[in-house]
Amino acid sequence: MAGHGHAPHEQAEHAEHHGASNKTIALIISVLALMLAISETLGKAAQTQTLGSNIEASNLWSFFQGKTVRRTVVLVAAQEMETLMHHTQDPDAKKGMQGRITRWREEAARYESEPETKEGRKELIARAKAAEKKRDDAEARHHHYEVASAAFQIAIVLASAVIITGIGLLAWFSTGLGVVGLAFTLIGLFAPHSVHLF
Repeated sequence: MAGHGHAPHEQAEHAEHHGASNKTIALIISVLALMLAISETLGKAAQTQTLGSNIEASNLWSFFQGKTVRRTVVLVAAQEMETLMHHTQDPDAKKGMQGRITRWREEAARYESEPETKEGRKELIARAKAAEKKRDDAEARHHHYEVASAAFQIAIVLASAVIITGIGLLAWFSTGLGVVGLAFTLIGLFAPHSVHLF
């Protein structure tokens, strides 16, 4: 009879412990879901930056190629004019040709380097390479956030399984994956981005 008297008390303690355990798991799931939302948002931002920087680099390389073509055309014209000038006897014509040659060579030099506008070939190469670096860094960040998101998603599934199965070990695995996800999120935020971990 004494044993029966303790049974309701033990059941209440078990229910209370089970309720507290479920609250802990629910809190873990909530934290994991928050971290997942953050890593997904950061991943989308990195993906957008990757696309934007890729377009910028592509445009700059196209601009560079256009400048190269124009520079080549102007230099060829100057060389042809020089050849014609050597066969011309008229001093006025030679003077006019020399003036054109000088202008074309100045134009070619401007196509090669134009620090004021940063639109010379030399400056365009530097700008295009900088845009490519931004693209590569953003792509690396996006990769880290994708790994983080996957870890958070699996962690949420494992934590949810604890409530259904009551297997406490899954909560440890879930927490461990949450830590991995957090680590990759922090790597995406703060690590040098030129290096991929995988």
